Amino acid sequence: MSPREPITILMADDDPEDVMLAEDALAEARLANNFYAVSDGEELMDFLHRRGKYSDPDDAPRPGLILLDLNMPRKNGFEALQELKQDTDLRQIPVVVLTTSRAEEDVYRSYDLGVNSFISKPVSFDGLVEAMKVLGRYWFEIVARPESTD
Repeated sequence: MSPREPITILMADDDPEDVMLAEDALAEARLANNFYAVSDGEELMDFLHRRGKYSDPDDAPRPGLILLDLNMPRKNGFEALQELKQDTDLRQIPVVVLTTSRAEEDVYRSYDLGVNSFISKPVSFDGLVEAMKVLGRYWFEIVARPESTD
């Protein structure tokens, strides 16, 4: 890993088991990052805008990467992605769709809305760990990202 500060990863997914598995996979992949999770698109936007229970910046640091599920209640991933990418303060945050969907129209729609990557969730934990290793290496070691202004 680079000597930079740990990157905050924010996951938006309504399935607590998927969140737990992703967090475990990130740990197993030895990615020393701060991990936060929200359960839907509304909560995602509250976190990003530091509203409500996320009004304290210590409880809602600016993420360096967002893992976004598409199928969530209240505000789905497409709606949240569209809102996020239209916001001049937030649109530079890389967003990776991590979903069970393998539908071609979901892939196209995600990229049309500005997603940085689209990953179908692997079916096994080992597959998820491998995906997190590759994701981590790519986003945290190889790619140049805008530095946080927070």
